[in-house]
Amino acid sequence: MAKRDYYEVLGVEKSASQDDIKRAYRKLAVKYHPDKNPGDKEAEQNFREATEAYEILSDEQKRPIYDQYGFAGLEGMGQGGGGGYSHAFNDFSDLFGGMGGGFGDIFESLFGGSGGSSRRRSSSGPQTGASLRYDLTLGFAEAVYGTKAEIRFRHAEACDTCNGTGGTGKKSCGTCHGVGQVVSGNGFFRMQQTCPKCQGKGEVIENPCSSCRGTGLQTKNKTVSLTIPAGVDTGKRITIPRQGDAGVNGGPAGDLIVVINVEDHPFFERSGSDLYCAVPVSISQAALGCDITIESLDKKKIALKVAPGTPNGKLLRIKGEGVPVTGTTRKGDLYVKIMVKVPTKLSSEQKRLLQAYMDAEKPTENPELIKLSELNN
Repeated sequence: MAKRDYYEVLGVEKSASQDDIKRAYRKLAVKYHPDKNPGDKEAEQNFREATEAYEILSDEQKRPIYDQYGFAGLEGMGQGGGGGYSHAFNDFSDLFGGMGGGFGDIFESLFGGSGGSSRRRSSSGPQTGASLRYDLTLGFAEAVYGTKAEIRFRHAEACDTCNGTGGTGKKSCGTCHGVGQVVSGNGFFRMQQTCPKCQGKGEVIENPCSSCRGTGLQTKNKTVSLTIPAGVDTGKRITIPRQGDAGVNGGPAGDLIVVINVEDHPFFERSGSDLYCAVPVSISQAALGCDITIESLDKKKIALKVAPGTPNGKLLRIKGEGVPVTGTTRKGDLYVKIMVKVPTKLSSEQKRLLQAYMDAEKPTENPELIKLSELNN
């Protein structure tokens, strides 16, 4: 009987991506698998046909040959007949792992030689401990210039009484026969689950430790000194290796991940490695120019020259007075925004002088509009 085109079998175009091919085959495999259709020869044939098509089209070497020479090109590669399923079966964990509802485990138990019990793994071997998260709040200046902190947290350590063994008399679990997993259900819908007896370890302890109740772990307080580098910001993660929960069965400890949160400052703001602040000046200072002194974030006195005619909102840049760039000797800049302060209360003398200035200035009563883009931000 003539064989159908592999693209036709899977119901995809010749230009289909590997993801398209996987999706198409996954759908057909679920529909036609023999365990779902016992005794149905047509379904079994459809399953074999789909699997053969997938094996060729998912192979980066075989697919181009098939596209150019068809079935004849595959005969020299030992692919002329019904073909084996080794390549397709090796991809089942990738194909069905994202389906949810335990489909990865279902297909491992269905496809005997490549899946099933040979792929199940007990957790009796060394396992890395869980990594822990610690949220650390820093003051604004601490984050900019760096600081030292002591953090106190709780984590799991090896039990002092049993040295982390959990007790004595370990033996293979009789419920799962040492594999750590049990399969429930019959036919197509079989579910692989963690063994309830040994909790997936594959072993049970006849004489569990009274201190840790057989877990091999105890929860204890831990204090760690931490150097915070200059320039960190909210969301920065600092990993302290092997300070998380202790590992199991001789496995290494997990990590402690410190997540930084930076408090706001009443006067300074930050954008990357640059700092921003605002300083008020009077109308006369802005018009005539002046010298002022401001205090930087690190309490340093900085002399600042305001040029005559400085407009409201003008940004003055002070190089190298910003945030240190982590891992370098470079620092950002400090930008000072000039805010011209309009007085709300005037003395008689002030009113007289301003009136005299206005009379001399003769401002127009019909001013023209100004482009927003020309304003200083």
